[in-house]
Amino acid sequence: MNNQQLKKNVVASALSGYVRLLVRMGLGLVTFRLLYQGLSPEQFGFWSLLWAIFGYGILLDFGFGYAAQKRVAELTVRKDWDQLSRVLSTIFFFYFFSALVAVGTGLLLSGPLITLFKVGAEHREEFRRVLSIFLVGIGLAFPLGIFPEVLQGQQRITTANNLHMLSTTANFIVVACAVGFKLSFTQLVLLSVLCVVIPYAWAARLAFARMPGVRIRPGLFSRATMFDTGRFSLFAYANTLSNVLRNKADQPVISSTLGVAAIAPFQAGSKVGEMFGQLTRQIADVLSPTAAHLHAKGDKAALGEMLLNGMRYSVLAATPLYILSAAYMEGVIRLLTGVRTPTPEMLWSGQLLLFWYYSLVMTHWVFKRMFMMAGQERRMMIQGVIEAAINLTLSIGLTIALKSIVGVALGSVIPTAVIGWGWLWGWAAHEAQTTRWNLFRTVVLRTWLGCIPMLMLVAALRFQPWWPSADNTLLLLVEGGLAGLTGLAGLWRFSLDNAERERFTGQLARKLGFKPKAQRA
Repeated sequence: MNNQQLKKNVVASALSGYVRLLVRMGLGLVTFRLLYQGLSPEQFGFWSLLWAIFGYGILLDFGFGYAAQKRVAELTVRKDWDQLSRVLSTIFFFYFFSALVAVGTGLLLSGPLITLFKVGAEHREEFRRVLSIFLVGIGLAFPLGIFPEVLQGQQRITTANNLHMLSTTANFIVVACAVGFKLSFTQLVLLSVLCVVIPYAWAARLAFARMPGVRIRPGLFSRATMFDTGRFSLFAYANTLSNVLRNKADQPVISSTLGVAAIAPFQAGSKVGEMFGQLTRQIADVLSPTAAHLHAKGDKAALGEMLLNGMRYSVLAATPLYILSAAYMEGVIRLLTGVRTPTPEMLWSGQLLLFWYYSLVMTHWVFKRMFMMAGQERRMMIQGVIEAAINLTLSIGLTIALKSIVGVALGSVIPTAVIGWGWLWGWAAHEAQTTRWNLFRTVVLRTWLGCIPMLMLVAALRFQPWWPSADNTLLLLVEGGLAGLTGLAGLWRFSLDNAERERFTGQLARKLGFKPKAQRA
């Protein structure tokens, strides 16, 4: 795959990532409502607990998912199918035996676990059976989960996204049928687990079609390969753990210092930032395997160019959404939570965490995801651990000092801003072979100059005296829509150059089935 094809693939992958996210968010909201209304409180709680356990399975990954992406991207360039067979066999059977131990332990302890979860006597046997089915199903899914990572390493992120959308859609259909036809709770869990296992198995079939010489056999498991791959995996795993600590420690800190009741207003404000983060990290996510591919080719110039473009387009996509979310924070919180009048703490924590996520877009996500795969995993791990430690320390200290949830938000913002601009920004400029100022001018300044018309319109709408701005959902949507369109127009006119506008117009024309002007002539 040449560099031009890589660029086209990145664009297509990013677009499919946005589609996948919208499908997941839309169907997720409907699925949540169906389950909340269709299950008893105890069934719903146990269902949520099971899938929370599945979500924390990322901690059992040990970084080998990233390693699979990286090694597939590198070895596919050289078509070294023998080495790739050893790598994938080693990871697959490591996962297989880990799952075997975990599932066996879970089945042996299923009785005590049900007691620990305080399940009522009338549901005890049913929930123990459900737990056993869930553990076995997830045990099957765990080693198969390597194959969506393999697809990403093959630069087939769109295919992986399509399989994820298939899984999400199938799960929604299962839940709707289970509620509509009043299937048993056991049947619901069994069918939902199959919605995970089957797409993973399909991913394996698609992955092998592009690796004709690769075989996965127990005899190919190699301790030497395990240790060689494990060096990268440990760095990736440490980075993942630091991200989990940085991103997920807020609620334990709040509950232990202010009480569990303080989590509710914090969640109301932080939800805006979480959704913003989900919507703005798609470009960063698709660049990891591409970076590994270019690193394996030794093409530093293309890697630097892709870093610069990746950072620029991430900021370009995120900035109008950031402006809208910050300007209409009160209305967005009201829309998401149903709270009529958000408290000052909700608004402050929402604004701070929204800015935190925007800072991650500018300084962290693209650069770290790319160069984790391009030989900088050790330095990335050190940076991540230091930032997570400072984040946790500041969050605890400021929350105790301020006696407010705002302290947790400040504890996240301060280290990310200082380390992002003081450390990562210069590092990124070096890798992009430019200066800090040129990087800022290209990535950030051009975008904000294009957003000036949007800022002016937002200020006019928020401070006009004729109607209460964004006082209800309709006004929020109308004002936000007008401001958003103005932002897109400003970016199109002032942030993109002529060549970029022509390229985007041509790509859109081809997607819609029209011939670009040059071809018509």
